[in-house]
Amino acid sequence: MDTKDLLKKVRKIEIKTRGLSNQIFSGEYQSAFKGRGMAFSEVREYQVGDEIRTIDWNVTARFNHPYVKVFDEEREMTVMLLVDVSGSKNFGTQLQLKQELATEVCAVLAFSAIQNNDKVGVLFFSDKVEKFIPPKKGRSHILMIIRELIDFKPESKGTHVAEGLRYFTSAIKKRCTAFLISDFMSSPFENELKIANRKHDLIALRLYDVHEEEFPDLGLIPVKDEETGQIEWINTGDKKVRHAFKAAALERNGRLEDLFRRSGVDFTKIGTHESYIKPLMTLFKKREARR
Repeated sequence: MDTKDLLKKVRKIEIKTRGLSNQIFSGEYQSAFKGRGMAFSEVREYQVGDEIRTIDWNVTARFNHPYVKVFDEEREMTVMLLVDVSGSKNFGTQLQLKQELATEVCAVLAFSAIQNNDKVGVLFFSDKVEKFIPPKKGRSHILMIIRELIDFKPESKGTHVAEGLRYFTSAIKKRCTAFLISDFMSSPFENELKIANRKHDLIALRLYDVHEEEFPDLGLIPVKDEETGQIEWINTGDKKVRHAFKAAALERNGRLEDLFRRSGVDFTKIGTHESYIKPLMTLFKKREARR
C-alpha cells in the first residue's frame, strides 16, 4: 500500500471510530474502566455510613477512635492493546477480514482512552513479540497506531499467546487495563493469562469468522491454513464432515470460555459478519454493573 492510500485509509478509520467513540463509547468506557486505580490521599475520623473495610486499624489503635483511609481516583490510566498479528488475521469470508475488524476495534478503544486522558500502548505478537509501542497520549500517537495496525508486516505467521502475555507482564510495571485481541487458536497460555490478570486488568476479545466454526455445503474445496501455508482438501458436501468440524469448534470455544472464567478474565467474542458496537457495549455495561 503506498503512503497516499495508507493515509486515506487511516483518515477513514479515524472519522468512523472517533465518531463512535464520541457518541457511544467514551462515556461507557469511563464507567466501565475508570476509577479502578485508587491513590491514597489522607485519613479522617470515621463517619456513619463509611465502609468498614476502609478503616485504618493502625491509626484507629493509636488514637483509640475509628479513622478511615480516604482515596482519590487516579485520573490517568494506561491502556494496552495486545494484538495477534499471526497469519490467521488474513481470514474473513463475511463483511471484513479479522485484521480489519481488529484495526477498528483497537481504534475505537484508543480514541475512547485518549478522550479520558489515558495513555495507549500496543504490543503486536505472532508466535513471538513482533513490535512494542510504549504507552503515550495524543491524537498523533493514535494515528500512528492505526497506521501500524493497517500496514504492519509480521516476520512470523504462527500464534503463541503466551509469548505476548509474558512480554507484556514484564514490560508494563504499573497496573493497567489491557485488551487481548486474538482468535486464540494458539498453544496453551493459561499460566501466563492468570499471571497477567493478577497484575493487570485483562479483557479478552475473541475475533472469529463464522466459516472457521461451520462449513457451508460447497462440495470438495481446498482449505489453506494461513499460519502454516498447508492446503487440505475437505469434502464439505459430506454431512458428517460438516458436523464433526462444527462439534470441534464448539468444544474449542467452550474450553476457551472456561479458561477465561477460571482466570477471572472478562471476555466477549466479535464476528467478522457483525458490528462490534453491540458486543463491546454489552461487555462495558456488564463491567459497569459489577462496580
